[in-house]
Amino acid sequence: METKTVEPKPLNIPVASAPGAAALRNPFIRLDPNDNIVVARVDVPAGTFVHSVGVTTLHRVPAGHKIAVRGLKKGEPILKHNTTIGFAGENIEAGSWVHSHNIEFGNLVKDYRHGLDYRPTEFLPFEQRARFQGIVRSDGSVATRNYVGVIAVSQRAAAVVRKICAAFGADKMQQYPQVDGVAPYTYTLGADERSAEEAIGVLQRTLAGYARHVNHAGVLLVAYGEEHLGIESLLQNEALTPSETLRTLVIRDAGGISAAVAQGVQAVENLLATANQVRRESVSAEHIVVALQCGGSDGFSGLSANPALGRAMELLIRNGGTAVLSETSEIFGVEQTLTARARTPDIGRKLVRRIEWWLDYNRGRDTQINGQVSPGNNAGGLANVLEKSLGGVKKGGNAPLMQVYEYAEPIKEHGLVFMDTPGYDPVAATGQIAGGANLVCFTTGRGSCFGSLPAPTIKLASNTPMFVRMEADMDINCGPVIDGEMDIEEMGQQIFARILSHASGVATKSESLGVGSNEFVPWPVGVMR
Repeated sequence: METKTVEPKPLNIPVASAPGAAALRNPFIRLDPNDNIVVARVDVPAGTFVHSVGVTTLHRVPAGHKIAVRGLKKGEPILKHNTTIGFAGENIEAGSWVHSHNIEFGNLVKDYRHGLDYRPTEFLPFEQRARFQGIVRSDGSVATRNYVGVIAVSQRAAAVVRKICAAFGADKMQQYPQVDGVAPYTYTLGADERSAEEAIGVLQRTLAGYARHVNHAGVLLVAYGEEHLGIESLLQNEALTPSETLRTLVIRDAGGISAAVAQGVQAVENLLATANQVRRESVSAEHIVVALQCGGSDGFSGLSANPALGRAMELLIRNGGTAVLSETSEIFGVEQTLTARARTPDIGRKLVRRIEWWLDYNRGRDTQINGQVSPGNNAGGLANVLEKSLGGVKKGGNAPLMQVYEYAEPIKEHGLVFMDTPGYDPVAATGQIAGGANLVCFTTGRGSCFGSLPAPTIKLASNTPMFVRMEADMDINCGPVIDGEMDIEEMGQQIFARILSHASGVATKSESLGVGSNEFVPWPVGVMR
């Protein structure tokens, strides 16, 4: 049978600039000897002979995209990292651009191997562990930041929360040099929440997680006063007790908006006086809990930023710390790589049950877990959710999976853990922070302006051109891996060093820009997929 060559529709992708010398000498990366595709480091014109694999490109190949290194028959698995990311949708000639136009999602047969590949982490002795300058709370927990939080118990309290926080601008905060700020947490749910018990539990668990968060020296809870799920319900259901560091305010009881704002400002000033008394001190890296996120992914994310971050997480875990993977719909198709490393078979099965919940939740809808990726992901070189999942799961490195948590559930295990969340970054990060993450590492290939409170976000660029274009927003450039100037091990060491620095109080780019106050987005279960 003759192979079929289809001229794919060009994508509107800017030409990459200033590639490294190694990238020009070898414009494609082969990730595994068994792979039948290679990935372009730079934009490659049609007609380019690729010496490393002995084929000539038949089409222009954008940076981050793939070509076939040999002829592929229709239905044959497409292998990247020696893992199936889909199946040839037609006969594909060697040198052809391989992307969503000729890759079918297909059905995979997965071998979950629950716990069969588990290997315990070899921890460093305590005296050899890395250290950072943290804030030790009275209960022994350790913070990376020192905020006072003002939390709306429902949307009806949002305006008052914003007005209270607006009273504490830069000039006012000069009186409290040890405090990082007064953080508002508002959202659009909860005023008359009478939805399913699961949705109610998720919302209240999220609010309680922020109220207890180690990066908050004190918190003010604000409610209107007639919510179905008000302050009393939250306190009772989540075992929260008002104290000197957990204050409450009911707008209706205060006498209206103006009176409530005045009382709220006074309450925050009292909290600030106590919060300002903290000092940083040397502590073990075991107290760092990193939420792992990726957004605006491209074909390089799974080759540079994600595996380099994974190596940094392996280092953190050896030092006793914790890494939190999430975005359940975006590990679909490669979840077996985690279940095989699970500490126990039950932990592996718990992850599979969450995958099954998502499949049922999305049944009959055109959602990402059914194969699609966002237009930006697609333009960046990702053909489907399997390919994105393969790269995304690498953020956790190769550490064993120690536990699986539901959304916003308190994280108690050290090591690599997984939290069930949607794939939407603000919602996912909100759940991880509610669970106790005190830092966020966010990889991106297309660019992201994401930030978060009270746990700061460190942003990692997958490629040098994007880093240069958005340097004011990016903290770390992982592009040297793609440029052939650094390997994953070296990049991982650099990321780990930066994590220790930012955990010690050095501001991230998003913090310096004041980004993060709008990214508190509890999961509206039943509405958002």
